[in-house]
Amino acid sequence: MNRRYISTFALAFATSVIAYAAQAAEVKNIVIVHGALADGSGWRKVTDILGKRGFNVTIVQQPITSLADDIAATNRVLDLQDGPTLLVGHSYGGMVITEAGNSPSVAGLVYVAAFQPDKGESLIGLASSKPAGGMNIRETKDGKYLYIDPAAFPNDFAADLPKDEAAFLARSQVFASKEAFTAKIGDPAWKTKKSWSIVATEDRSINPDLERDMAKRAGSAITEIKASHAVFASQAQQVADVIEKAASEVSK
Repeated sequence: MNRRYISTFALAFATSVIAYAAQAAEVKNIVIVHGALADGSGWRKVTDILGKRGFNVTIVQQPITSLADDIAATNRVLDLQDGPTLLVGHSYGGMVITEAGNSPSVAGLVYVAAFQPDKGESLIGLASSKPAGGMNIRETKDGKYLYIDPAAFPNDFAADLPKDEAAFLARSQVFASKEAFTAKIGDPAWKTKKSWSIVATEDRSINPDLERDMAKRAGSAITEIKASHAVFASQAQQVADVIEKAASEVSK
């Protein structure tokens, strides 16, 4: 057995041990990746609920300039965690956690009304396969970024939120680069790690049937919640319950 083979074997073994340890230890860290055309502020209720239950919750405020940039931003936050982490993604955030979830420190994945791609798939490709009922998307003047028309935002994104809350989400949305929506996924973390999926049955941003299909394909544990795309804000208690259950199960 030559030195090069021994070195390669040792590296592979060390990586597998770290990954096993991440999934075997108690998971108290929750890292949340918000979706495109929104920011992390809508996750305040979920964060407060989980915080009271003893979890350390961090929200990634990714730039949505490209999928690679957003994965890098997520990895920087993961590097700050002490111990294993449950990675949560909403909408476009599902694209991000699908790759960032390959980090050895990630114990499991939770998709919240999110895209759950397989290798070689893009957001735009998945969204086009089963169009949603809403989404009045506009381009910025430079043609590089996308946003939801603020007048249409409440109905298309957050129909079950009070008008003032929906209006705030509309005004605080992070514009998404076209590049982020067309980028293709590499190796999906859900193929090697446990995953959970929340289907928002009244979603007008992602077709609920598409959410179901992606979750079934990945073998995710599915919870259906009657809610809009902003399920994380309108049904924070139920979303927090799913996240807590997932953290408990990956801690066993």
